[in-house]
Amino acid sequence: MHVKFCGFTQLSDIKTAAQLGVDAVGLVFYPPSPRAVTIEQAKTLSAAVPAFVSVVALVVNMQREALIELADNVAFDIIQFHGDESPEQCQQLAAAVNKRWIKALRINTEHDTPDSVSAQIESFARAGASSILLDAYHQHKYGGTGARFDWSLIPQHSSLPIILAGGLDADNVATTLELPIYAVDVSGGIEAAKGKKDAAKMRAFMKAVKRDRWQSVTVTDDT
Repeated sequence: MHVKFCGFTQLSDIKTAAQLGVDAVGLVFYPPSPRAVTIEQAKTLSAAVPAFVSVVALVVNMQREALIELADNVAFDIIQFHGDESPEQCQQLAAAVNKRWIKALRINTEHDTPDSVSAQIESFARAGASSILLDAYHQHKYGGTGARFDWSLIPQHSSLPIILAGGLDADNVATTLELPIYAVDVSGGIEAAKGKKDAAKMRAFMKAVKRDRWQSVTVTDDT
């Protein structure tokens, strides 16, 4: 199980997350979000991320020129499209800055089915996405709500690795280890306040993921 912590605004929080062994850190470039950072802030934050930890730039309906400016100024590895971008738009925008990308799908428990979710995933897979992120639908927000969707809607067989987001914390993340997912993504569940992480919550989250992960793995010695 891979782990992404998202919504950083504080340098000390970035350093703590890296020390705890997180796989990716997310920076939000969506001004309405309480976790949004500027290009200048992002420069400082991304510079503190060590090698082999990915920096993910979360954008919402960002225009091509703005994305190019972002890529020219901030060292990030992956784009997370979190708005209403179509597969074709994601493909074209990512190509403009030569970056790998993932797409967030907001799952509506009342209307979506595993088959409809699979069909959406397949459309982004054909456009070149590296993974898909599943989050809870909200009528007026693009994410960061802390809400969960019905996990039974997660397809058992997906054409892309699935990242699960929405309402995760140290108390419930262990229950995701049996789901057909590749990674978990958490923001509010590790915070003291929006954009300000809690070191104890981050530590507890990583412990819950890694402890249960290793307990479920059987190692054989072939020597």
